Amino acid sequence: MLQIEIRDELPEDYEQITQITIAAFTNHPYSNCREYILVEKLREKKSLTVSLVAIVNGEVAGHVAFSPVQVAGIACNWYSVGPLSVKPELQKQGIGSALMRAGMEKIKGIGGQGCVLVGDPLYYVRFGYHNSDIMTFPHAPKENFMIIEFGGGEIPGEVDFDAAFAECA
Repeated sequence: MLQIEIRDELPEDYEQITQITIAAFTNHPYSNCREYILVEKLREKKSLTVSLVAIVNGEVAGHVAFSPVQVAGIACNWYSVGPLSVKPELQKQGIGSALMRAGMEKIKGIGGQGCVLVGDPLYYVRFGYHNSDIMTFPHAPKENFMIIEFGGGEIPGEVDFDAAFAECA
């Protein structure tokens, strides 16, 4: 079993995060291979509310980013997840799950009302994510847009991710 340490990203992690993100999304069925640019743009815009790395054997092994979203054009204390990246050779060993759980706890800790993402429903359902008829995102298949709320309830309307997402599409 791997010893995984989760911590906030540091400037000296940026290049490793880039390389891990590129490797994790190469040949991924839902990727345009620009996820590393998304992380850089979110960082430049100071839109990374939570940005965590997983350390295994003293090296960065994975990364997850959380950034604010709006619903129906209004800031509402909801956050997007993504990208979530783990070194390909270390995938399926709990690193991504550890990053997701730690990130969601940090979002809850700052008063976040919930998170949204576009991803593989077979993976994210394990964390409590589900499809919604109340919060919508017309730019992805309905089954891939998922939410989790932390007690404040869903907010009716279309979700707008940070502009960096559209810039990297």
